[in-house]
Amino acid sequence: SSGVETAEEAGGTVALVAVDGRFEGAIVVTDPVKPGSAAAVAELQRLGLEVVLLTGDNRHAAERVGREIGVDRVVAEVLPSGKRDEILSLQREGHGVAMVGDGINDAPALAQADVGIAIGTGTDIAMHTGQVTLLGGELQGVARLILLSRQTLRIIRQNMAWAVGYNLIA
Repeated sequence: SSGVETAEEAGGTVALVAVDGRFEGAIVVTDPVKPGSAAAVAELQRLGLEVVLLTGDNRHAAERVGREIGVDRVVAEVLPSGKRDEILSLQREGHGVAMVGDGINDAPALAQADVGIAIGTGTDIAMHTGQVTLLGGELQGVARLILLSRQTLRIIRQNMAWAVGYNLIA
């Protein structure tokens, strides 16, 4: 029991192993952080965005990853419906929410978000649910997507201003 707690406190997810109904050991799994994740989070924060890590992983593992990549807030041990509810709660507070996900468990939250961004190396259901799919598995694409969207909106507003001005003069 203390070994399981120690492994979880170190950020691992523990799976207990039984043979013929008898405990035989435990397997500790840790998810490596993707290279570039911390840089992607930092870029999103530079854009003025709050970054939340929303995961079904145990609290210790999630907090370890959160510290490594520098996220603003960690919400752990959340079921798929809980992810959706967390997104809905943020929206009710008046936040626009972009959700980035790659798995079956992310599909309800991707559907609820104002913008669902699926990672192209993820599951088919995530890619079908999200409004945007980033090809490849690099999180830096999220910041590029937001910058491109902001630039597009700026151009649309400028074109509208010119069109209204032109029509008023005409």
